[in-house]
Amino acid sequence: MIVIKHEYIKSIPLLHVVNHENQWEKLPLIIFIHGFTSVKERNLQYAYLLAEAGFRVLIPEALYHGERGQGLSERELYSCFWEIVLNTIHEIKILKEFYDNEGLIYEEEIGVAGTSMGGITTLGALTQYEWIKAAVSLMGMPSYEKFSLWQLNQLREQGTTLPLTEEQVEQQLSILHEYDLSLQPKKLANRPLLFWHGKKDPMVPYPLTYQFFEMIKPDYQRNPEKLVFITDEKAGHKVSREGLLATVHWFKDYLVIKDTVK
Repeated sequence: MIVIKHEYIKSIPLLHVVNHENQWEKLPLIIFIHGFTSVKERNLQYAYLLAEAGFRVLIPEALYHGERGQGLSERELYSCFWEIVLNTIHEIKILKEFYDNEGLIYEEEIGVAGTSMGGITTLGALTQYEWIKAAVSLMGMPSYEKFSLWQLNQLREQGTTLPLTEEQVEQQLSILHEYDLSLQPKKLANRPLLFWHGKKDPMVPYPLTYQFFEMIKPDYQRNPEKLVFITDEKAGHKVSREGLLATVHWFKDYLVIKDTVK
């Protein structure tokens, strides 16, 4: 039986999804990050299937979302996009350390995944944490600086007053540089990485993600199976069932599941 526990770890609300029979054992851990304007509960289909496969899954609530909402409009929330992403990257470490200290993570078998903003967060986390063993980016992209400029350009084209001054834009780009995987691809260190992206995605530009994939392919020449890009020719900004199942299979392939897991 799969159980869903609503927990708070150092003020971070999350759903902890695990097989009831193994919940107090050391299990491989997957932290799944939800998308922009979404909430943790909307990603339970991923968590259920992953827990069924033998993983311990955490879905934290992102800053200003769901339980942590502060009544911001979508436009106000959008202006906080990078604050949310960087805060979540910091909180991934907090969650990992907590469950590790509780003796609930098996042999540093840790994966991170997410949709949209969650995929973007996942790719940034790979620049910070060597202990992430495998990752899945669903509709995410690694080029923080380019995407930030693309977002601002979109606002200009819509005739929206920019939320940042030119000086603030430069400061933001300087901060994002540290988390931009496209500028430091060697930090991947051949870790297994799966991308899923719809070619017609209007929210996170497909080309930014695919260009990065093509750039790093030579780094995976010895183990090409550890780097996969699934393109959905017809999809917009919504992950297909194929993407869902590919996520589960990816972690089953690259994280060790104990034989005792039932």
